[in-house]
Amino acid sequence: MHRYQSFVHICVFVFIVLIAFNDDYNPFMMNEAETFSNTVIKSEDSLYQEIKAKRDKYSKPPVNAYIDRVWKKTPGLNGIQVNVDKSYEQMKETGEFDKTLLVYEQIPPKKTLDELPAAPIYRGNPKKNMVAFLINVSWGTEHIPEILTILKKHNVKATFFIEGKWAQENSDYVKMIDEQDHVIGNHAYSHPDMANLSKSQANEQIKRTNEILKAITGKTPKWFAPPSGSFNDQVVQTADMLKMETILWTVDTIDWKNPTVSVMMNRVMGDIHPGATILMHPTTSIVNGLDKLIENIKKRGYRIGTVPMLMSAKR
Repeated sequence: MHRYQSFVHICVFVFIVLIAFNDDYNPFMMNEAETFSNTVIKSEDSLYQEIKAKRDKYSKPPVNAYIDRVWKKTPGLNGIQVNVDKSYEQMKETGEFDKTLLVYEQIPPKKTLDELPAAPIYRGNPKKNMVAFLINVSWGTEHIPEILTILKKHNVKATFFIEGKWAQENSDYVKMIDEQDHVIGNHAYSHPDMANLSKSQANEQIKRTNEILKAITGKTPKWFAPPSGSFNDQVVQTADMLKMETILWTVDTIDWKNPTVSVMMNRVMGDIHPGATILMHPTTSIVNGLDKLIENIKKRGYRIGTVPMLMSAKR
């Protein structure tokens, strides 16, 4: 009996091995003839040919990062090209071409922002329909919770440039900002006129603030916003040596002048553009007008993102 069972086991094993090495009967192997046939049928389909013929019309080449004569360091932008096979899969059910069902792939530029020499950054790529809020914080605490609540309501992430001294005295607010996934940047330690500092003084202002912010959040800031927008080449080079980018702005809410909501709105919406960086502070004017400002910016077709998102080449 034992000998008979052993014989049966051997026969079963041999049968399985034969099937595994026989392409004609292996269920786990693709039928090459069938695959080839499907490919031929698809390539001869008029819809497939139409998508292929219109591919270039809907594709855009990537844009390299560059140094603009006025706006200085400018991020690149991914190109897009139509994936013909995936687009065909999306449309074959109806059998009709529908540009809204095109599937795109992003093509990165050859030169990125990191490859450019040290220079200030004022804006994102001018072809990118995104803007960013730059919220500079060096005084006050009473408006921070309200601003965070409004941003959360609209699912908007901002970039808070925080002064080192303020961060030391208000670490709970820094944690609150960080825990809500906003980006935290460096706004120097004591709000000095950076253009009038020596190289060592500038380095101390930026480095000390980085250390404070890292101690609170566990993250070292990559972005530096000079107080009052005051800088020179030495300041930019100092930030670059600390592996940081110097960020300025293209649209100012002038909230520090305590404008009415309508005045602030008209100013911002009159100046807004693709790639805009919008400067604001934790003020009463921002608390009163931020809700409406976000709604109007979105109605214009812009996404609102953080500085890293705006500077990314991703569309």
